[in-house]
Amino acid sequence: MPNGIIIIDKPQEWTSMDVCAKLRGVLGERRIGHAGTLDPMATGVLPVFVGRATRAVEFAERGDKEYVAGLRLGLVTDTQDTSGNTLEERPVAVTAEQLRQVLPRFTGDILQVPPMYSAIKINGKKLYELARKGREVERPARPVTIHSLTLEGQAGEQEFTLRVKCSKGTYVRTLCHDIGAALGCGGCMSSLRRTMACGFDLSQAHPLKEVLETEDPAGLLLPTDSLFAAHPALTLGKRGAERVRHGAQVCQPEEADGTYRIYGPEEEFLALGRVEQGKLHIIKRFFDPT
Repeated sequence: MPNGIIIIDKPQEWTSMDVCAKLRGVLGERRIGHAGTLDPMATGVLPVFVGRATRAVEFAERGDKEYVAGLRLGLVTDTQDTSGNTLEERPVAVTAEQLRQVLPRFTGDILQVPPMYSAIKINGKKLYELARKGREVERPARPVTIHSLTLEGQAGEQEFTLRVKCSKGTYVRTLCHDIGAALGCGGCMSSLRRTMACGFDLSQAHPLKEVLETEDPAGLLLPTDSLFAAHPALTLGKRGAERVRHGAQVCQPEEADGTYRIYGPEEEFLALGRVEQGKLHIIKRFFDPT
């Protein structure tokens, strides 16, 4: 059965779950999940995990992400993007330099109030379910980190392009809304393309149409251990690998403390592990039990 990670360039108007459902059919594997939901209007990098690789989703979701976003000034909507209902329209007299001057306010560790149209739960109810009923509830601000925020271009008097590298949990449409508020004219997100997620970028992404039309879509899968490429490899001998497979303690007195990709003697990826004071602790296993 197929196991690994396929990087999809998600098309507009598809949900992330739509993509997974389609891939279940073409790959013949029910165990499929994705890391980092993209809204239907968004395109770009969507890592999809197949087979045993689904065990790695929890690690993928923690990583930083990068986006190229359209910022429409002078328009405020209930969804904080151009797909929503218009709440306000205001004249815009903002230059590119004025926009650049406010961006540092939104860089670094900041607080964001999640939008009503989001899947966050308040008192057991998803916010978007309440929003669709016309209800608005108080949402506590959440800390997020904007690692970098740059102005990439201007397509018109009201339309700008931003590049954002940010932490998990950041709402780029809320960022656009808040920047518009800071400029005094209001704003919302007009487009969104994710250019990097989980360490994978657009150069590794396959358009969904290409994947659906290829004769061997499983051949496009990256190995599961590619997600952990930032960690050094630790190859065990036959005895050590067997101990890992049976859940027994493995001593590695010569290895420095840290997180490692763990391999067996045949270079098969076994686990993600951590060495502490000469002892190997397994964080997550990626082999099938025998």
